[in-house]
Amino acid sequence: MSSGDLGALVLSLREGIEMALVVGIVLAYLGRIGAHGARVWVWAGAGAAAAVSLVALALLNALDAEFQGAAEQVFEGTTMVLAAIFLTWMIFWMLRNARHLRTELQEGVQAVLARGGAAWGLFFLVFFAVVREGVELALLLFAAPGEGKLVGSVIGLALAMAIGLLIYAFGRRIDLRTFFRVTTVVLVLFAAGLVAHAAAEFVEAGPLAAVQGPTLWSTAAILPDDSGLGSILRALLGYQDQPTLIEVVVYVGYFVVVWLLSKTNIVRPAVRATPEVTRTA
Repeated sequence: MSSGDLGALVLSLREGIEMALVVGIVLAYLGRIGAHGARVWVWAGAGAAAAVSLVALALLNALDAEFQGAAEQVFEGTTMVLAAIFLTWMIFWMLRNARHLRTELQEGVQAVLARGGAAWGLFFLVFFAVVREGVELALLLFAAPGEGKLVGSVIGLALAMAIGLLIYAFGRRIDLRTFFRVTTVVLVLFAAGLVAHAAAEFVEAGPLAAVQGPTLWSTAAILPDDSGLGSILRALLGYQDQPTLIEVVVYVGYFVVVWLLSKTNIVRPAVRATPEVTRTA
């Protein structure tokens, strides 16, 4: 596997498990209430979301092929910044809402069934929940550094589907909390690397060339970023063997922004309102 495949595997596994959890929670709840016939609409929604995500990835690659020179570098730098923003938002969203995800999905299914027309209601409930993750994954895979990401993406998604199957089809109890903690740290480092790579693209294209600054150090002799371990660290963590001042400032600045956001209500677990209980004398 190439370094690009390894990065794609981590991204696909994390996003794939989140998608598998959504589908699995809905399927398990439908089975619990005896609405087995409605499951086909859950799979239809998930399939449509996957198709839209593939189209989004194809469009990004098609657009990239249309640009040359500085325009291509600006386009790629912009997609890297957007990918880092979406990835950071996803991390914060999961930290805030993960504990209520199952309840919210089950309440959504209840609302759909109560209104009637459960078929299309379930379709769109699952579609919008999965397509958010799928399009985000398409953007991340496009923006991630490295070549040859197909194998890693397929393996990551296959592992995610297998984990989802173990949990919801065979009733296996798998504690994913450690997995999400570790991958959250990796994704934060990955996002920092994306903004640093984006800065390098904008420098090469011209807009940030005036503020590039000097090369601060060089580890190319002992850990080059285009082969071996260095290429893996580059794909996963944004490692550069000869970073310039602007790349280091942007890389560190990303962590400062994340730290400041972590002090706000953005990442605090959402508090669900509980109905008032009226006591009678």
